[in-house]
Amino acid sequence: MQETELHDLSDDADYAASQIHGSVYMTRSDGNKASSSAEPEGAELVYLKDNVTIHPTQFASERISGRLKLIKQGSSLFMNWIPYKGQNSDARLSEKDKNLYTIRDISFSDVRSIRRHTPTLGWQYIIIVMSSGLAFPSLYFYSGGVKEFLATVKQHIFLMRSAEDANVFLVNDFESPLQRTLSSLELPRAVSVSNVPLASTSTLLGELPSNESQDISHANTAGANSSALYNGRARQKVHDPARDLSIHVLEKFSLVTRFARETTSQLFREGLNNGFVGANERRARNLSSVDFSNEPVNEAEKAPKGADTLPDPIEFSKMTLVWGQPRQAPLGLTEWATYLDSEGRVMDSKAMRKRIFYGGVDHLLRKEAWPFLLGYHAYGSTYAERDYLKCVKKIEYETIKCQWKTISAEQAKRFTKFRERKGLIGKDVVRTDRSFPYYEGDDNVNINCLRDILLTYSFYNFDLGYCQGMSDLLSPILFVMEDEAESFWCFVALMERLGPNFNRDQNGMHSQLFALTKLVELLDGPLHNYFKQNDCLNYFFCFRWLLIQFKREFEYESVMCLWEVLWTHHPSEHLHLYLCVAILKRYRDKIMGEQMDFDTLLKFINGLSGQIDLNSIIRDAEALCICAGENGAASIPPGTPPSLPLDDGLLYPQLEDDVL
Repeated sequence: MQETELHDLSDDADYAASQIHGSVYMTRSDGNKASSSAEPEGAELVYLKDNVTIHPTQFASERISGRLKLIKQGSSLFMNWIPYKGQNSDARLSEKDKNLYTIRDISFSDVRSIRRHTPTLGWQYIIIVMSSGLAFPSLYFYSGGVKEFLATVKQHIFLMRSAEDANVFLVNDFESPLQRTLSSLELPRAVSVSNVPLASTSTLLGELPSNESQDISHANTAGANSSALYNGRARQKVHDPARDLSIHVLEKFSLVTRFARETTSQLFREGLNNGFVGANERRARNLSSVDFSNEPVNEAEKAPKGADTLPDPIEFSKMTLVWGQPRQAPLGLTEWATYLDSEGRVMDSKAMRKRIFYGGVDHLLRKEAWPFLLGYHAYGSTYAERDYLKCVKKIEYETIKCQWKTISAEQAKRFTKFRERKGLIGKDVVRTDRSFPYYEGDDNVNINCLRDILLTYSFYNFDLGYCQGMSDLLSPILFVMEDEAESFWCFVALMERLGPNFNRDQNGMHSQLFALTKLVELLDGPLHNYFKQNDCLNYFFCFRWLLIQFKREFEYESVMCLWEVLWTHHPSEHLHLYLCVAILKRYRDKIMGEQMDFDTLLKFINGLSGQIDLNSIIRDAEALCICAGENGAASIPPGTPPSLPLDDGLLYPQLEDDVL
């Protein structure tokens, strides 16, 4: 068992108290294991704390003290709290009454969260909240030990602070560090794969040389002591081998195999099911196979043997949806002028966005059009107002940039976050679109500009900072705008909508994957059933599509065309989800006919890069969106990216020790 990083879990008061009282026993993997005759065979006692108390009433005389245990059995963690027998207490509380409060063998797979209370005066206590919404009575730690309790839990399951309340720790009972990464996916940090079987790890890393594969476990074990996996304060060494490995793993993220599927039930159980799923499941059942009256049904189509499916009403491999309107020529400068009045205001933004949706924008016009589509320029702004904004924003950008440009070497030595982010950005930008002429060659000034914008953004948005994938989103913007400050503010506008994709809790990605599940269930019941039967309902094979908006699925010019289509938010601001459905439906016959399991499906989806016809898939996505109508919109949780966040408060709330 690795040494536990404690600083990110609570203050130091209860830890100091627990050291004084000496009542905490933690089992280590060195063989000095605590044992108890009460533990079942094969179980390991990993935490024991005496004098943990429940307050059934406000009377001190009726408090019930007992012993709290954490027991590890196999890959599961259980919690017990047993009251002491014969303790001095008021006669009104019998042994039977005390036993009513006994907590026996509660599995953390059934726990939703742990709420910690640290009052200024009084004792610290925790509340265990179950997935059902029920909560156990508060457990008071009279002699300290809340920190040790949370630290021990964190060692055996994935424990993550809630973005809304720093005293709430969300629980996901994932069994491997890789699954933890899939849930949290804090891209700049290290990924521990030391517990993954070597054969599976080799599959995960793709083309790693055999000698590197053999050293994976050692590298990650070493790295665990030099960096926190998630929220810790321990700082990463610049040349830590585990860090380099984690970057390689994240580059190869699309090659994640069977480990991802095991997170399916947890992924959609937490939070998203609360009040939202139930309201839409009935709609999904009614439209599991949409009746496309204009499309012939292929009655001869047979489901693969063993798959409990129904014939699909749409045969994408043989025809295109007839009501997806044909694509048009790109919007040019002359036509663009007809949408503006004499002072430069866009007179009908809806009509203009609809025109761009069906044809895209001529490349010579993108520098002017993209700031509107991204929300950097208001459609009602004039030429003069936009010129003034450009001047003001350029000064503001230079001010923010100066914050990191003026950091001295001595100051940088004491600024670990800055060094880490600067190093990660430096590694990423030199691998971003280097085959594209604008970024190719050594000592490319555009690469330096890319780096400066991303570093400046990490100071502009302290809480979010930098995560891998952001350079992919910035690259086309810089290519189009050809101005550092303007590119920065366009990127800021884009990240207002896509920033949740890179949140530590990955709520943005989870909500999109959840919505995708519901849309496939709505629009293609047979395919949904096939994925369900083959443990593919987590939809992690679509993760790359959603994270960076299909950036690596199309040629550079096609990506720019697709993005400006998506930015019009016509006919839905979540059209990218319907694009996913359209692609899956287009290849459904092959997927189901060849009986693809998760691993095969993941490899197949990744192999589609560069092979998808953009115009036809946009037409299909539009038709699916029209067909789904209100039922489709109701399948997407409010605030799902690229919707603007619902909360008007902090967009990326972090702990004090987690900010830059």
